[in-house]
Amino acid sequence: MAENITYIVGNKLYVNLTNKCPCNCTFCIRNNGDGVYGSDSLWLDHDPDSIEAIEDLKKRDLTSFEEVIFCGYGEPTEALDVMLECCRYIKSVGNIPTRLNTNGLSDLINKKETAPLLKGLVDTVSISLNAPTEAEYNAVTRPSFEGAFDAMQKFAVSCLEHVPNVMMTVVDVIGEEQVERAKALCEKLGVKLRVRPYEG
Repeated sequence: MAENITYIVGNKLYVNLTNKCPCNCTFCIRNNGDGVYGSDSLWLDHDPDSIEAIEDLKKRDLTSFEEVIFCGYGEPTEALDVMLECCRYIKSVGNIPTRLNTNGLSDLINKKETAPLLKGLVDTVSISLNAPTEAEYNAVTRPSFEGAFDAMQKFAVSCLEHVPNVMMTVVDVIGEEQVERAKALCEKLGVKLRVRPYEG
């Protein structure tokens, strides 16, 4: 059994489906420890299948949480099919808001357009922009894919057609000038920008 598929932060439930990620971000929280916000270790002994993940969700009173967020020690869209099955289960329980925290590289990971698959299942998509230009993005995010910066933007725009709330995020440590340029890029794409504090 995979351990720590779900963990609680405040009044939100987080779902940790995989440790796989095509990026190696310089500021990744995985470099700082085994868990976040006092959670147990988020390193999985294996990626859970949909049956395991849903069994774990069934242990929680989902209606008591403000939001269920797919975010752990890996990129959730590396386990896209399992994530979608979990969303179907969550929505069968009640009108519980769901959010995907992602690097935005799902289309490259899954080799197809994936935003349409989120329709009716994911209420918010939060994409890690990290930096406002391709060179800066590659330096910070260190993706394994060529063309990741463009693919991430394309995914964001595609999500606008299928998901009610779409945002991009940067961490505040990148500096005010880069934050301003990130805002300009998001305005061009038509998505909101959230500047979040660095969780070191």
